[in-house]
Amino acid sequence: MTIRLPDTSGELRTYEPRTEPLALTPGAGFSSRTVFSAAHVVADPFADVTPDSPAAVDWDATLAFRRHLWSHGLGVAEAMDTAQRGLGLDWAGAAELIRRSAAEARGVGGRIACGVGTDQITGPASLTEVRAAYEEQLALVEESGAQAILMASRALAAAARGPEDYLEVYGHLLRQCAEPVILHWLGPMFDPALEGYWGSGDLDAATETFLEVIAAHPDKVDGIKVSLLDAQREIDLRRRLPDGVRCYTGDDFNYPELIAGDEQGFSHALLGIFDPLGPLAAEAVRVLDTGDVKGFRELLDPTVELSRHLFQAPTRFYKTGVVFLAWLAGHQSHFTMVGGLQSARSLPHFARAYELADGLGLFPDPRLAKDRMKNLLALYGVTQ
Repeated sequence: MTIRLPDTSGELRTYEPRTEPLALTPGAGFSSRTVFSAAHVVADPFADVTPDSPAAVDWDATLAFRRHLWSHGLGVAEAMDTAQRGLGLDWAGAAELIRRSAAEARGVGGRIACGVGTDQITGPASLTEVRAAYEEQLALVEESGAQAILMASRALAAAARGPEDYLEVYGHLLRQCAEPVILHWLGPMFDPALEGYWGSGDLDAATETFLEVIAAHPDKVDGIKVSLLDAQREIDLRRRLPDGVRCYTGDDFNYPELIAGDEQGFSHALLGIFDPLGPLAAEAVRVLDTGDVKGFRELLDPTVELSRHLFQAPTRFYKTGVVFLAWLAGHQSHFTMVGGLQSARSLPHFARAYELADGLGLFPDPRLAKDRMKNLLALYGVTQ
């Protein structure tokens, strides 16, 4: 079962994989936390497309992966950054993904929330056009029966002159939402085009604008998803939220401590890393449901090294590692991504991701994972 893996120095070393996976079984939802996994899409490997073409999606495999997440009690955050919104998946593809996944969720009783953005805008736009784009997507998500997640907008970041424009646009949208939504603050480490969101490059000033939006419409905000990779800033922010407004951590570096919480509160979760960690994350939250914080941390803390590896700079390419691990785990038959994003990480990066995931017992069939890793190594010229 040994395999030779490359490191960043160009040397090969021998690694001995696990022979048995971690024993994890499907289960019901959770009582102490609301947990969403932001799920990836599976590309159609036989489509004759280029990286600039509209995404060609394998719908059967994509929906099967969502059923996998639901079977473990996780909610699915659909058509989000993890699904390559704006990085391979355009609005037409996202709209079809939302319709199909929402219908699948109804069929199996799974929880789903879907991203609402403005990515049908591909050039400069006015605030009126930004509002209209948001409204079009919000209508589709609400018609599908899914909860809406108001995502950060590249077009709004480009068009806004200051905090007052964010207050106006978000206020306009929240007043017309049929049900409470999740607001998403995605930091520039995930998308450089979002630098200065909420009208300021100063995060303290941006936080005040963000809180002003929530305070003006607390009955329309179910919660906020914070993806700034700054644990203390998230803690400070969640302590200032109005009663009844949840904080969903999107911090893929510090999620165990944020979900566990402290004497003043805790974060729920909406995380891209819970795509590859799904069954293990679900087991950890079920332990937390019993009040066993120590047991929760013992299960989830060891996963942070893998998450920090996948989300290392440039963070926006974490999707490559997520899909790579889904292939090794047998959730899809190939390692191909929409937009050709399988090329966005190096062979040493893949080797380390494989080693860390294997060490956690994430692969249901360790031999399959090893054989697929050997195939990838062979394509790069590594002989065993």
